[in-house]
Amino acid sequence: MNRKILAATAAAITGAGLVTAIALTPSASAGQQATAGDQVQSEMLAAMARDLKISPEQAKLRIASEQRAAVADNTLKKQLGTSYAGSWLDGSGTTLTVAVTDAAQADLVRAAGATPKTVARSATDLDAAKLRLDAKSGKAPNTVPGWFTDVTTNSIVVLANAGGEAAAKSWAAESGVPSDLFRVEASTEDPRPLIDIIGGNAYTFGSGRCSIGFAVEGGFVTAGHCGTTGTRTSNPSGSVAGSSFPGNDYAWVRADAGNTPRALVNRYPGTVPVAGSTEAPVNSSVCRSGSTTGWRCGTILQKNTSVTYPEGTITGLTRTNACAEPGDSGGSWLTGDQAQGVTSGGSGNCTSGGTIYFQPVTEILSVYNLRLTVTGNPPSSTTTTPTRTTTPTSPTTSNPPGGTWAPNTYYGSGATASYGGSNYRVIQPHTSQPGWEPPNVPALWELA
Repeated sequence: MNRKILAATAAAITGAGLVTAIALTPSASAGQQATAGDQVQSEMLAAMARDLKISPEQAKLRIASEQRAAVADNTLKKQLGTSYAGSWLDGSGTTLTVAVTDAAQADLVRAAGATPKTVARSATDLDAAKLRLDAKSGKAPNTVPGWFTDVTTNSIVVLANAGGEAAAKSWAAESGVPSDLFRVEASTEDPRPLIDIIGGNAYTFGSGRCSIGFAVEGGFVTAGHCGTTGTRTSNPSGSVAGSSFPGNDYAWVRADAGNTPRALVNRYPGTVPVAGSTEAPVNSSVCRSGSTTGWRCGTILQKNTSVTYPEGTITGLTRTNACAEPGDSGGSWLTGDQAQGVTSGGSGNCTSGGTIYFQPVTEILSVYNLRLTVTGNPPSSTTTTPTRTTTPTSPTTSNPPGGTWAPNTYYGSGATASYGGSNYRVIQPHTSQPGWEPPNVPALWELA
């Protein structure tokens, strides 16, 4: 089957300078070879077409473009360092914009096939400002359901329910965020954890049910609000080996002997493969799987979002417009075949639509030192006790500890630190904790 190569070039003068748009498109040979996964792919494309209101052909082109965008974005994030200010795709998912604080880096962005945009604040600046709000989450008004970094406007957004705008603005200002760095947006969100007793493809714990996120070596990951450490699960049977909620919303279950982790996610019906966990940019399409509403798709709206549930504030979530309902909690989120996260909670439903948040999977893997089960690696039945622990292991470097790295310190995008005689660069912004030394958490740090 023939495929047209989409190519578009546009130029626009903005307040930040010259912006050149370059479409990220698949190669002419994409989709020409039939594979055994054609049926699975067609079902996935049909779900995207339904929920994103596009054709299956457009969905196929979008997936290919988003895969190329993710590679370009992750490469530029490393190359730009502290000049990196975030990235996002346009509404069609074909043009990647990468924001920089140094206009001299524009050519580097263009060389990667993306659109450069010069902005005032780096991703590190935005993350640091949002961290001020996170630190004051306990004093957030009840009318503030959440807040997030918005890379498309290079600012922080504080959500406010009706009548709560003034209180939201006052709270943000008292938290120490400059008035020109944040804005208050009206919101109807009423987020909550998505726990309910439902039927369908789920695992059970006590009197409740949730959805499995992703298979890992020794078990699976899911939402933290689904069970505290030590909670027994059924179908598959196991025990919650680590759980964090509120503050975070993640957990992992160590499955009992005889259960076999698979690199698959239910699509209701059928399955889709999991090949890795490359993080997708803002505005990428994303699909989620849950035991209540099945397979649903939307787009990534913002990252590094904080949201306040009745139980407390959760930080570091990703905000989406895909729908979910009670019982979908803990379920899988994917862009293409790349794992993105597990369902946390949100507002609305799959009849009227809603806003749903997921906990990024890379953080869960790092915190508990887990290995994602992906295609290409043979599944292993959990017939022996897993050798991995529920907390990061001790440093393996032969050099003595020491350097500039320190626990309980915020490290933003592009930040560097030394430890044990080696220099490291941040992959994912985070606040360090004891045990998260750079050699132990490769999802957060890489050798510089």
